[in-house]
Amino acid sequence: MRILFDTNVVLDVFLNREPFVESAANLFEANARGDIEGMLGATTVTTIYYLLNSNRGNAVAHEKVEALLRLFDVAVVNHQVLMEAAESEFADYEDAVLHGAARTAGADGIVTRNAADFSAASLSVHTPTELLTILDHRRE
Repeated sequence: MRILFDTNVVLDVFLNREPFVESAANLFEANARGDIEGMLGATTVTTIYYLLNSNRGNAVAHEKVEALLRLFDVAVVNHQVLMEAAESEFADYEDAVLHGAARTAGADGIVTRNAADFSAASLSVHTPTELLTILDHRRE
C-alpha cells in the first residue's frame, strides 16, 4: 500500500505534538518495516526544512530532512501537478498539490489529520489512527 504522508503527520513526529505523535510515529515505523510504502510530496520536504530551520536551526533541519529522504519516497511536484491542483475542486491549493503529487506517483491513499481538507480527493484518505487499524487488520 503506497501512502502519501501529509505534512501535518510528519510535523507531529518532528515537533513531538501531543496527542498525535504516537500514531504518527507508529506510521513512520510501519513504513520503515515495509508494511506500507510511504511517500512525501516534494513540497512537504521543503516545508519541513523551512519550519525546522526556523524553530530548531539549520543543523537539525538538515538532519531531519536527510532522515526523511532515507525513509520516504518523494512524489514529484511538476507543472502538470500544479496546474491540475489550480483547476481542482479543493478548497486549499497546498492540499490539492499533495493530492495531485500522490496520484501522479501512484499512491493508494493519503494519511492526514485533516481528512476534511481532502474531501475532493479521488484517493482514499485516512487519519493516522484509521490507517493503523487497517494495517492491524491486514496482519491478522
